[in-house]
Amino acid sequence: MKTPPRALSLDLDDTLWPIWPSIERAERALDAFLQQHCPRTAQRYPIHRMRQLREVIAARHPQFEHDFSHQRVLSLRHALEESGDDVAHAEPAYEAFFATRNQVDFYPDALAALARLSARLPLAALTNGNADLARIGIQDHFQVFVSARDHGQAKPETPIFHATCQRLGVAPADVLHIGDDPLMDVVGARRAGMPSCWINRRKERWPAELPRPDLEFATLAGLADWLDHTHPITEPR
Repeated sequence: MKTPPRALSLDLDDTLWPIWPSIERAERALDAFLQQHCPRTAQRYPIHRMRQLREVIAARHPQFEHDFSHQRVLSLRHALEESGDDVAHAEPAYEAFFATRNQVDFYPDALAALARLSARLPLAALTNGNADLARIGIQDHFQVFVSARDHGQAKPETPIFHATCQRLGVAPADVLHIGDDPLMDVVGARRAGMPSCWINRRKERWPAELPRPDLEFATLAGLADWLDHTHPITEPR
């Protein structure tokens, strides 16, 4: 990048924390709730079958492809009704899942790097997931939160990127988007006219068919270091 960004947008899942350990713990918490309160559903839909059911429900209701929470509640309602348990348990069952889903294990560099970035520039969270920043404890780092669930469209669609820039009050060309997914984050940002930074924690090879990101680092701390080195903040005299 030739000029420093005026704001940042940041993906969450698999950028600040690995998502699957949290999802797997949340699935176990959901199963424990069902075992206690809805044993017929728990027996009919153990974890692997509940996962399969969610995939079926997602395919059956493409209008909710941007809303993982609603997909899961629909799945629970279906499972409860089919098993003969009270459908009123769907919401508290989902809460058992969601509370644990937001118990995340940050990558070792993530929290310190997040603090450095948010102290430097306005920061937006831009996610296709359903993380709750307040429950996770990082809400104060973000001026803006944009989720596919609330917006009605998901990355890599251009409108959700533009909505993020509008809420930041900064032109797309001046907002650096940061994320782990080549298509959802890098290509999506490029189509929206935004520069991008690929956080490549697993040292993967870039897909040859996709346009490359403007920046690439193995950690979020690497980006923070690069910004400090190339665009140092000067104290006012």
